[in-house]
Amino acid sequence: MSTVKKLDPFQSHFQCEGAVVDLEQLLIQRYAAKTLEYLVQTRSIAGVSGLHLSKMRGRGIDFEEFRPYQAGDDIRLIDWRVTARTGKPFTKVFREERERPVIIAVDQTPNMYFGSQVAFKSVIAAQVASLFCWLAIDNGDRVGGLVYSDTGASLVRPRRSRRSAMHLLNFMHQYNLRLQDRNFDNAPPADPNFRPGLAYALGQIRRITKPGSTLYVISDFATLDEQALQYLYQLSRHNNLVCCFIYDALEEMLPVPGFYSITDGKRKGALNTYNSRIRSSYQEQFKQRVTDLNTELDSLQIPLIKLRTNQLVVEQIRQWIMQTS
Repeated sequence: MSTVKKLDPFQSHFQCEGAVVDLEQLLIQRYAAKTLEYLVQTRSIAGVSGLHLSKMRGRGIDFEEFRPYQAGDDIRLIDWRVTARTGKPFTKVFREERERPVIIAVDQTPNMYFGSQVAFKSVIAAQVASLFCWLAIDNGDRVGGLVYSDTGASLVRPRRSRRSAMHLLNFMHQYNLRLQDRNFDNAPPADPNFRPGLAYALGQIRRITKPGSTLYVISDFATLDEQALQYLYQLSRHNNLVCCFIYDALEEMLPVPGFYSITDGKRKGALNTYNSRIRSSYQEQFKQRVTDLNTELDSLQIPLIKLRTNQLVVEQIRQWIMQTS
């Protein structure tokens, strides 16, 4: 295996590690989120809402005051009752709506229960989700989301409260723990209409997402299909949608030639990486998969953040913000 780059002791305090994430690690991400706040705020000055450009345009929906009509004002904004009462034309003034509900979809399916260095994909997905969650709470936004596995999903409607954030974090923690429980895989879903995969999760997300929301989808997109792409398109039309692709170094490239022990938690096996042709084919397959994902999302004008499990999450997000600003 390739060696893992050492992290700065201060920064590594924010990095979730291992096969399971605990609630304390998700709470600590609030301090990690603060290291991104200044960067996000400076980008907001240039019209950036959250971590990306807002697609919403218009006067907003929050009424602020009446003022005398001035030449050039939109006549549709004249308030005729006030005008009739005063005998002079008055127009309504609206304040730009700054609040944007933040919806976070987190993949905790068995396919995410994998990792070769630092942390499992399921752990990193929970960490990324908690970072976005705390950024939204500190910004005064409403937060909600959905955590899903291959047997069920739990929905949290967006609210402007720390309690709403804690509900979402608790679901992440619970679903992450369940990945260890092999008996859970055989449990029937609570919703009889449940269908495993990203499409079902996005279908549920549509129920709580209003136009103008910020939406993060955090997954390895192993179950991305035509139905899921259709939902992504519909959600992206009137919302700020960002996809976060979580992947492990071992998915990207096989380790240096040798024999390696592997396990799924119950069974053990061996991995032989001496065959150069297999190594090359393996690497090309992953490159093609990422290319296909990029192509699909680019066609929908949906940005994609690529996040490796063996690198500091905060720094990867920071780099993405810098590159897209």
